[in-house]
Amino acid sequence: MTIELIVFIVAILFGVLLYWRESNGNGLYRFVNKIVNSKELQMKADDRTGFVFQQKFLLRLVYVTFLFIVVMLVLKFLIPINYATVSIFASSIVGTVLGTYLANFVLKSGKIVDEKSESLTDLVSDTIEKGKELLDDITTRDDDVSSSEVETNETPKVEELPKQGKSARERLKDKGLLK
Repeated sequence: MTIELIVFIVAILFGVLLYWRESNGNGLYRFVNKIVNSKELQMKADDRTGFVFQQKFLLRLVYVTFLFIVVMLVLKFLIPINYATVSIFASSIVGTVLGTYLANFVLKSGKIVDEKSESLTDLVSDTIEKGKELLDDITTRDDDVSSSEVETNETPKVEELPKQGKSARERLKDKGLLK
């Protein structure tokens, strides 16, 4: 299980590297496209599609699986094929596909941050200004409250107790709260 986990993590990194490499240039895909397709069906000059870059999930899975089948055929002569090899093979495919999607997310988020960097700096500076105003409000309120508490502590008022002659019922009737 440990070797599968290590292979899975390495496959994710391989998927990120593969996606990043194809996002910079797709020469191998163009070459295969020229060999396989007729002149009318070949990709346009401004098309940046690659084996994993800008592909749908199913085609991406097919290309990655084909790549690992070729690697497995080469390794067949070096290592025997058993359950562990097949398990590692499956972990490699899933990890590579997952890595391509992870790289897609990272590259797209980087482009969005670059495009919106000015509005983000304005947003951050506005937030900082509002935070400063909030801190000023909090500190001035604390000063107002503490100064009023000091004044009340300096001049304590003595409350008069109600006269002992009247009962509670009579006092409530005097206030109009009882009939």
